[in-house]
Amino acid sequence: MTLTDVVLLVFIVLLLGWAIYDEFIMDKLKGKTLLKITLLRRNRIDSTIFVGLVAILIYNNVTTHGTALTTWLLSALALLAIYISWIRQPKLLFKSEGFFFANVWILYSRIKEMNLSEDGVLVMQLEQRRLLIRVKDIDDLEKIYKLMVNNQ
Repeated sequence: MTLTDVVLLVFIVLLLGWAIYDEFIMDKLKGKTLLKITLLRRNRIDSTIFVGLVAILIYNNVTTHGTALTTWLLSALALLAIYISWIRQPKLLFKSEGFFFANVWILYSRIKEMNLSEDGVLVMQLEQRRLLIRVKDIDDLEKIYKLMVNNQ
């Protein structure tokens, strides 16, 4: 096993661990989920470029008669990238004490200000950071509003 294979294996394990955490574990952390909102995807161009570059590496490894293990690891990396970029739905999970946004736990007490932009983006101002929440379904903004008002 070469250093390249070890590095590929480490990244595959880390990506797989993150995908499992995002899909199964995060929903069970910090109490019961009160509201689950799907968000719009971002950076599809970046992920398309990444998958294309991995495909070039697979092609190069096959044509230069590289090891089969490297080809399989690159294929697994490409499949994980496709899952994370196109199949997985980014989500916003509201709990009783806070919410998960981009896999980060944020307490309700940290929210200093909330605004809604003209194009339907919910803007939450924290102490030093601004969150731009782009929901997939515009009706979800009303659900978020009701939850935030009832949770005060």
